[in-house]
Amino acid sequence: MPFARTVAVTLAGLALAGLAQAAQPQKGAKDEARAREVIRASFKEKGQAGLDRLEQDEVQAACSRAPAQGPLPDAAAKKLVAAQQATLVYPADGKLMGDWKKGEQIAQSGVGKQFSDDPAKPSGGNCYACHRLSKQEVSFGTLGPSLYQYGKVRGQGEAMQRYTYAKIFNPQAFTACSTMPRFGHHAILTEEQIRDLVALLLDPASPVNQ
Repeated sequence: MPFARTVAVTLAGLALAGLAQAAQPQKGAKDEARAREVIRASFKEKGQAGLDRLEQDEVQAACSRAPAQGPLPDAAAKKLVAAQQATLVYPADGKLMGDWKKGEQIAQSGVGKQFSDDPAKPSGGNCYACHRLSKQEVSFGTLGPSLYQYGKVRGQGEAMQRYTYAKIFNPQAFTACSTMPRFGHHAILTEEQIRDLVALLLDPASPVNQ
């Protein structure tokens, strides 16, 4: 191929690539809108599961885009964490630990929030699906870190109680785009239930710390 033609073809290719890159944000927005339409059309309301569950808040939207765009930039991650820190709500009476035996039942229960569950009954934490909790367990999830001996290693002081309560209430307040549910922020678990889970993790008598 003559040199001039090679240059012309190369420049044309670069120009097309530049145009494609410039059009990418617009194309991405259209694809996202179309995907939303398809998803919404394929979901039907049933029981307590409504179409409102398809609506993302700012945190969910930012974290959903992150896999495609790469990790959140440090500045964006810090901004997200700071905003979620402001959502933390602690018990008014200052009591952060409840009954670890009740906490164990909550941690081992996956009931709640599904269309077939009774919304009048309390939800479970489903903690075992992502974490190891005790040495007796033979089946547990590994998406999250092991919580075995959580309190034994970290202690049971007020600062650790406060951190643990807040971590369960809203993990996004500590780790941007955490895969852990925001149990308190989204009212999945009650204040009392979160207290019981804190006790499960920190009480020396709990099987977690044996």
